Amino acid sequence: MSTPQQDKARQRAILIMKVRSGQLSAKEAARILGVSRKTYYQWEQRGLEGMMAQRQDQLPGRPANPSDPEKEALKTQLHQAQTELEQARQVKELREILDSFRLTPAKKNSR
Repeated sequence: MSTPQQDKARQRAILIMKVRSGQLSAKEAARILGVSRKTYYQWEQRGLEGMMAQRQDQLPGRPANPSDPEKEALKTQLHQAQTELEQARQVKELREILDSFRLTPAKKNSR
């Protein structure tokens, strides 16, 4: 179901195409729309620019999702927590190595 605004836009587009194809004059289209010829030509220009913009190639697939600030913040926190966890594991491993040296009796020089 279309809105009244969409219906008006559709009517403008149809009238613009009729004028461009020679089926209707700009003066007649302006009268039907209830605007001046100058306003009609402004609408026609905007409409044609919009149609041309839609002809440009677009990237295939779905458009990228807009970023969610909350999700981005959570991703950052997760990355930071993973980094801290890895550092803690490395510190623990180093402590275990140091403890093993302390528990091993020192070898004496036999000379």
